[in-house]
Amino acid sequence: MDGPKRARSGKPWTQPRSDTYSCSSDLQNARERIRQAASRDKGLQLTSLWHHVYAVENLHEAYFGLRRDAAPGMDGETWWHYGEDLEANLQDLSDRLARGAYRAKPVLRVHIPKGDGGQRPIGIPVLEDKIVQRAAVDVLNCIYETDFVGFSYGFRPGRGAHDALDALTVGIKTRNVSWVLDADICGFFDAIDHGYLIKFIEHRIADKRVVRHIKKWLNAGVLEDGNRVYMEEGTPQGGSISPLLANVYLHYVFDLWADQWRRKQGRGDVIIVRYADDFVVGFQNRADADDFLAELQERMRSFNLKLHPGKTRLLEFGRFAASNRKGRGDGKPETFDFLGFTHICGKTRKGRFTVRRKTMRKRMQGKLRELKRELWRRMHLPVRAVGQWLRTVLLGYYRYYGVPYNIRSLSAFRYQVIRLWLQTLRRRSQRDRTTWSRIYRLAEQCLPLPRIMHPFPEQRLRVTT
Repeated sequence: MDGPKRARSGKPWTQPRSDTYSCSSDLQNARERIRQAASRDKGLQLTSLWHHVYAVENLHEAYFGLRRDAAPGMDGETWWHYGEDLEANLQDLSDRLARGAYRAKPVLRVHIPKGDGGQRPIGIPVLEDKIVQRAAVDVLNCIYETDFVGFSYGFRPGRGAHDALDALTVGIKTRNVSWVLDADICGFFDAIDHGYLIKFIEHRIADKRVVRHIKKWLNAGVLEDGNRVYMEEGTPQGGSISPLLANVYLHYVFDLWADQWRRKQGRGDVIIVRYADDFVVGFQNRADADDFLAELQERMRSFNLKLHPGKTRLLEFGRFAASNRKGRGDGKPETFDFLGFTHICGKTRKGRFTVRRKTMRKRMQGKLRELKRELWRRMHLPVRAVGQWLRTVLLGYYRYYGVPYNIRSLSAFRYQVIRLWLQTLRRRSQRDRTTWSRIYRLAEQCLPLPRIMHPFPEQRLRVTT
């Protein structure tokens, strides 16, 4: 469903208009001026930004950039209810931001299951905080997108997980990479040091109102089990501004340092790909890899961060890994996981080296467990309705995992979905006699066949660079 058909007040509901201020030329020109000023001088501190954030046009665009069906924060305000009187609400919000009467509210904390069986804390801000944070991100992106390095891909406009995956694959295939450091930062979002973060922000932002409101969001605290807890470090995942703040923190802590290290200290080829707090570094020489890892651990400790001991490892991987390991009698090259895919040293039909990517086993098993629970919940719905829902699930799965060389994993996932559907139908009644032949007919009508949705990495990079 797109939204309620009737407002809370009982009055007929009408969808808020999105064409009043969206993408106005004045808004675009203002952002372009900020972008040009930031790109001309990398050391420039911008002093007048806050009026761009609280401009009604910017808030209007930010409102329509939010998810309609997102969970409400502690005040229970929803996107649809706020839009019943949108223009008045946004004008009031703009006025409060302009005169300094705006107050950030605590973030509602919930926990969602992770693939490894743990719990991931997610913060849900109130709707007005989401709007203001998104408006601030739209303005700050004009500055930081001119600063961020090329190997940073996470949570950036125009960049996604598949861009990072393709850059990594092409880098390993075309550069002299023989060793790979697969690293993950332990509890990154909860370990960000507020003091260092504000110092990093002030390198570029001299508008005290912007800095003050970032401090408000950091210090608002979280609401968990009815208790308000103030945080001295970390930024809650789920807020509109959290990804940008995380990128700024790692830009100064890791990106600039790593880029300088490979230019000045690396004795061979070094490639780097980072997506949020997950990053992979490829090396030509083992000595470079050992030196980089040792210095990286010290660097992280200096900024209140720590590499995850169970998810950080150095392995032999690349064009020469198979022959080198065979000569030593060490067996096949190891594999590593990144952004949901297991990366494997392989060969094309012509015998050339390539990087094969298949769906991580844990990701597939976690998704199947989730589907099993949801199928049980939908057990007594009409069969065709469940089939249409499963169709959307499979299409979404193919859109992410449908990369070259991964067709077998996609086929295995579809088969397991069919099997779970059959089990669910058989549990609807003791008299149910659903057979494999019937479920296959239903699958043929409702469930799309696996297909590769993404081009080869070289083709995508050739188009985007």
